[in-house]
Amino acid sequence: MPHTTRRSAAEQHRLEATLTELFERRVSFNQVLGLKVVTLEPARPTMRFDMRPELVGHYLYGRLHGGVISAVLDAMGGTALMVAIGEKHADEGADQVLHRFARMGTIDLRVDFLRPGLGTHFLATAEVTRLGGRVGSTQMRLTNDQGTLIATAAAAYMIS
Repeated sequence: MPHTTRRSAAEQHRLEATLTELFERRVSFNQVLGLKVVTLEPARPTMRFDMRPELVGHYLYGRLHGGVISAVLDAMGGTALMVAIGEKHADEGADQVLHRFARMGTIDLRVDFLRPGLGTHFLATAEVTRLGGRVGSTQMRLTNDQGTLIATAAAAYMIS
């Protein structure tokens, strides 16, 4: 049965601010990565991070570490699912929606490294391909500041 009421604009803003706080500050590893939310638009949530010496995996070439790429894409997939769950339950307040994330976790993650991770900054995006009752699936992309596709990923997450 479709929801007939949608949370208010103020409550939507509160949800988005809380999700941003969660990803940028409460998840300590995301701070290490330097992840920043660009947008939480349901069609294309996006995160950004800058290249820094701490993220280099190949010291001779200054390329982004593959573990950083994997972690960013995993975080991006989780973010996309949280946004999608918020949309699916648009009649609920921010606190109710946030409670739905308590048991969320990655089940499976596959990353395809397509090109060397070179750039001054990177953008990660994700699309939810399936939002079931217990499992959600996503496809993610990482591009550099020139728009070059660096890596893609597909993941499944436990969402309940």
